[in-house]
Amino acid sequence: MTFDKLEIIEPILKAIEAKGYTHPTPIQEKSIPILLRKRDLLGCAQTGTGKTAAFAIPILQHIYNDSTAERGRRRIKALVVTPTRELAIQIKDNFSEYGKYTGIKNTVIFGGVKQGAQTKALNVGVDILIATPGRLLDLIGQGYISLRDVKYFVLDEADQMLDMGFIHDIRKIIDMLPKRRQSLFFSATMPPKIVSLAGKILGNPDRVTIRPEQTTAEKVGQSLYYVSKKAKPKLLVFLLKTEEVESTLVFSRTKHGADKVVKGLNKAGIQAEAIHGNKSQNARQLALSNFKNGTTKVLVATDIAARGIDVSELALVVNYDLPNIPETYIHRIGRTGRASASGNAISFCDVEEKPYLKDIQKLIKQDIEVVTEHPFLPGGVEDNAVSEVKPDRHRQQSRSSKSSNSRYSNSSKSSNSGSKDWRRGNSTSRKRPQKKSE
Repeated sequence: MTFDKLEIIEPILKAIEAKGYTHPTPIQEKSIPILLRKRDLLGCAQTGTGKTAAFAIPILQHIYNDSTAERGRRRIKALVVTPTRELAIQIKDNFSEYGKYTGIKNTVIFGGVKQGAQTKALNVGVDILIATPGRLLDLIGQGYISLRDVKYFVLDEADQMLDMGFIHDIRKIIDMLPKRRQSLFFSATMPPKIVSLAGKILGNPDRVTIRPEQTTAEKVGQSLYYVSKKAKPKLLVFLLKTEEVESTLVFSRTKHGADKVVKGLNKAGIQAEAIHGNKSQNARQLALSNFKNGTTKVLVATDIAARGIDVSELALVVNYDLPNIPETYIHRIGRTGRASASGNAISFCDVEEKPYLKDIQKLIKQDIEVVTEHPFLPGGVEDNAVSEVKPDRHRQQSRSSKSSNSRYSNSSKSSNSGSKDWRRGNSTSRKRPQKKSE
């Protein structure tokens, strides 16, 4: 299937081709025809599958086809609500790219910055508004925004909305929308609360589900390091100095933890920056820009802040802290397997995180290969020692271990079975058949 077979109009097709895209992703291939028929849609797909284009392209096409000679200021015809500033900016950029030959205008509003530039754009008039919930309600209350002309409504990353406590804001926004509209509801996961919320927003929607465990397990190489909590900083420094990758995204469970990781990396001579909710908008955008252009090789992020990070060809994801929600693991490592790309992900696991690991492996329906030979094994000599990283010595050990014929193993249940050494790909046992995702 190619984009030119999806009945997309020429101005948008021209923009798609200018970006070098020829084949839609699964979420795009399934969703675009449904949305072009103006059906409501309940979509379940992980971050990185191309779902922004899945809803942006049909909305742009509808507005373009429905446009008449408007008099006066443009009115908001489409509203996209999303949880974070970074994601809102990313969605705005997508609408601008796909709609650059249509004459359709969009703008983005979010909190954490002064509202002057945002209200100025609204006063000029826009067709499409991308917003975070708090700033949207604020500017509605001030009289800068009216939703009475909205024909197309998108609620994106709904599971994160609930996690961040936006449920009451979302209900207020929905009550302000016209009853007759096309509604699109996207979420990476579908727990009961999300299904209930979708039932209140959508009438009789079509459903599209792209199962995340399939894309994650097949595209991303996954490795697991058992390590004490105390030794995690030393192991991270060791890996970053020996792996020599161009870009690494490190996930911390907390904002304080992210800052602490960055401080340790900088002290070890590794340039790193953090991105999380306590950072100002300008600081977050600067850190993200530095990471994208290669000025900063390591970005440390919390899960909420990372939802808006879209970096092509990301070399490595490191789960410094395992997430306590298994679906979050899929979102994290999917950052290094965008669209059709492959990638690598490394996870640290201390004794308290083993229940999280069990839940993750149950979700992805496979064991994550264990690295059993590294300098910071729990209880080892270097576990509690502040030792200097000596990559050449360990590379020599790795070369000597390459006499083994097998490359990968798939067990995290035992340190003596299905494990590999600290250099990814050097197995210490024969390969076992890997469980397939259903």
